[in-house]
Amino acid sequence: MKVAIINGPNLNLLGKREPEVYGSNNFEQYFEELEKKYPQVNLSYYQSNVEGELINKLQEFGFSYDGIIINPGGYTHTSVALGDAIAAITTPVVEVHISNVHAREDFRKISHVSAKSKGTIAGLGLKGYELALISLIDK
Repeated sequence: MKVAIINGPNLNLLGKREPEVYGSNNFEQYFEELEKKYPQVNLSYYQSNVEGELINKLQEFGFSYDGIIINPGGYTHTSVALGDAIAAITTPVVEVHISNVHAREDFRKISHVSAKSKGTIAGLGLKGYELALISLIDK
């Protein structure tokens, strides 16, 4: 089974950025933990701050992988194009947010990704990625 994790803008700063909201661990360390815990899954990881690069990765993985976990970061609320890219691919996508976006600013309650995704997990910290992975494994 092949699953890609795609993180959007500013998620490269995990462990440094607002630790009271996002925690103090960086994503690379967490990704290594996932790889060890789920050796039966061929995991890949990609992060970009650039919207078009995220769309390119969705299209690259979206017809050959068994699942995609995406945290679009701030693009969740602004990018119709990301939602369109998810709608255009055949690979199931699970949207993940580390923080509870519904408990934050009003503009964060809008997602251009959720309706195109298999499901959404928000507010459970990095654990949300593992739960998304389990949902893809268990299909």
